[in-house]
Amino acid sequence: MKYELEDFLKEKMKMLFRYLLKMGVNEMDAQDIIQDTMIKAWSYLGEIDPAKLNSWLFRVAVNQFYDLCRKQKRAVYIPIHPAHIIEEEGPESLVLTEEQKHEFQGLLDQVKPDYKHILLMKYEFNMSYKEIAQTLDIKEETVKTWLYRARKQFEKVYGRSEHGKK
Repeated sequence: MKYELEDFLKEKMKMLFRYLLKMGVNEMDAQDIIQDTMIKAWSYLGEIDPAKLNSWLFRVAVNQFYDLCRKQKRAVYIPIHPAHIIEEEGPESLVLTEEQKHEFQGLLDQVKPDYKHILLMKYEFNMSYKEIAQTLDIKEETVKTWLYRARKQFEKVYGRSEHGKK
């Protein structure tokens, strides 16, 4: 049982580490957040409902991320990397991809932070509605509603951006 719990926690910590990196946390800060989250997990293990452990871990890590942002008074930056780059493409396409990532990041920064989280979970981490609901400890219907609103807000921001270019 102890080893199963350790394996579960290690796997969740790896996932949270990747998530923090996607949220723009540098590696050292992400390691600190993961270490603090792990310490809290061990401290409160007997008090946490096992069915809610995943969402509890996520919430602790995200709250520590927000604390770090407040301490450093920096903007939340979410780097978006393309899932695939075809090797046959030349350097021009790589430059274009970098420009597109930068533009996309700028647009994403204009979306509410809660919506950024849910968009990242769905489209960057390919999490299902059920997985997102469990992670955030909310109902699947709420996830669907938030994703709908997040997409609409992103479309509005994108539309303003495109309109401004013309």
